[in-house]
Amino acid sequence: MKNVLTVIAMAVILILSACSQQHGDPPEPAGEPVKEDPLVFVEGGKFVNPKTNYYGQETRIPDFYIGRNEVTQQEWQEVMGGNPSLFKGSQLPVEMVSWYDAVEYCNRRSIQEGLEPFYRIDKQTKDPDNKNDNDTLKWTVSLNEGANGYRLPTEEEWEYAASGGQRSQSYTYSGSNNADDVAWYWRNAGDHYLSGDWQWPVIEQNHNKTHAGGGKKPNELGLNDMSGNVREWCWDWYSGAGISSGTYRIVKGGGWIGDISNDKTPFRGKFEANGYGPDQGFRVVRGK
Repeated sequence: MKNVLTVIAMAVILILSACSQQHGDPPEPAGEPVKEDPLVFVEGGKFVNPKTNYYGQETRIPDFYIGRNEVTQQEWQEVMGGNPSLFKGSQLPVEMVSWYDAVEYCNRRSIQEGLEPFYRIDKQTKDPDNKNDNDTLKWTVSLNEGANGYRLPTEEEWEYAASGGQRSQSYTYSGSNNADDVAWYWRNAGDHYLSGDWQWPVIEQNHNKTHAGGGKKPNELGLNDMSGNVREWCWDWYSGAGISSGTYRIVKGGGWIGDISNDKTPFRGKFEANGYGPDQGFRVVRGK
């Protein structure tokens, strides 16, 4: 009998112990999630990806930092005080911004963070190098060489980073050979995956829109949405690298409205500097 009581007592202890573990004090809360640095360091060098426009050339890119994501509406509002975007959301990329808006944002953010502005912006003097008859602004924007503030990437810098820099795996798109892995574009940016030919009424009915950074696979450097989502302003004239005049500024990467071909890393888009649209945004760069 004594042995039976001993066995029963041990069983009760085990049951109580199990209950205590299930219903005891909750575990200590985990620490705050580690926040990713909004700027990513890009080691310079020559182009590795043979699918880029600059592969096999002597072009050598210096080290620089580039935004992990396209500039968000929250970041824009904290600097500029408003939000021009069609698709509202603090972590969505800002859109409906012109090239002039983007360079002004860079300077204002630089000042806000105690950095030296990278651009000299003269709004009163018409830029004689701007050949676009539809651009009513034509601000004269020049570089403050050596300044440590924010700026737009050059086309070369943008393409180098989008193609993975020295870590490139020679993908067609930024981070993959499959656009759906890395890009929001007209087929996948809405409620359903679309097939057939590009048709605006179908895209509109599908509620296509922009998306927050990180919803797709990043590229080799950890950069999000360098293919798709919103087209991104670059510093250069569409005339070509190093050319000091032109009609259009370069946009890269394609957007949620555009076709898959626009998402390819070497694709060169163009837009009037005073132009803007719900698929037009940008990301920032800083020197090392």
